[in-house]
Amino acid sequence: MSLKARIQEDMKSAMRAGEKEKLAAIRMITAAIKQREVDERIELDDAQVLSVIDKMSKQRRESIAQFKAGGRADLVAKEEAELALLGSYLPAQLSEAELDALIGEAITATGAASIKDMGKVMAAIKAKAAGRADMGAIGARIKARLSG
Repeated sequence: MSLKARIQEDMKSAMRAGEKEKLAAIRMITAAIKQREVDERIELDDAQVLSVIDKMSKQRRESIAQFKAGGRADLVAKEEAELALLGSYLPAQLSEAELDALIGEAITATGAASIKDMGKVMAAIKAKAAGRADMGAIGARIKARLSG
């Protein structure tokens, strides 16, 4: 079953169960997917759906930080619930050891020697770590390895 089909099935079960918050969050996901399909005039595959969900997750994490700074516990709870639902559609996150191994492999494969080669390393890692790790954090780790 494709990821898009799984999301549709989850929406139907949330409707039947009367879970309003879950249903609203799933509808938000389907709207984002449909918007991208209409904008680009394509049918999204699982990898592209994952990128949409990953982007939405990143937006939720940023919102949570802003709402915490603003003292809005009610909105923090809502965003965290949406983030948990989005996370259920993402693949398992990479562990610290797996990330380090992936970065090491990419540096070796690209022959990166200095910070100037960071783009090559990021490009090599992006496909393997898509949706499974925060690319910002990976960038910082690569920068530290190439600088040191």
